[in-house]
Amino acid sequence: MVEMFAAENGLKGDARLQAISNAIRVVPHFPKQGIMFQDITTLLLDHKAFKNTVDIFVDRYKDMDISVVAGVEARGFMFGPSIALAIGAKFVPLRKPKKLPGEVIAEAYELEYGSDCLEMHVGAVEAGERAIVIDDLVATGGTLSAAISLLERVGAEVVECACVIGLREVKGQRRLNGKPLYILVEPREIDSC
Repeated sequence: MVEMFAAENGLKGDARLQAISNAIRVVPHFPKQGIMFQDITTLLLDHKAFKNTVDIFVDRYKDMDISVVAGVEARGFMFGPSIALAIGAKFVPLRKPKKLPGEVIAEAYELEYGSDCLEMHVGAVEAGERAIVIDDLVATGGTLSAAISLLERVGAEVVECACVIGLREVKGQRRLNGKPLYILVEPREIDSC
């Protein structure tokens, strides 16, 4: 996996990145003791920071011939559709089990605290389509790995994964099978709001 932070990949010194980071609320000890929850709902409330987030992704992907933006439930749904519309791609939701009404294919994956599964409608993505996967945060890489597997099982080429927030060293980096990972900002430790 090639891990790329926006600040080290053409956006060094870009004030938008600090504004995005500042717009994310940190909630200590949620949902359990020791977790510093990165709450993007406050980013969504800040029109300028939200627009900047989408714009940075759009600028990155607009000339890459992407035909599929796959968003991971649920927070990938908040960024993915806007990116897809702006680059002329379709948005494909990757959902938790039993949320899609049609025929689905599924991919199970392991989490630090158990396991989960992602599903995608059969026929949503065709062989040969170029895809990106979008989510809000990457920690272990398990969810992104499952998303990559789902898309590759139907013959899509996963070009890159993209997250708003990411750890400098993704714990499960080998899980992404060498796919590039583009991250806008690192998690903050305390809330300065």
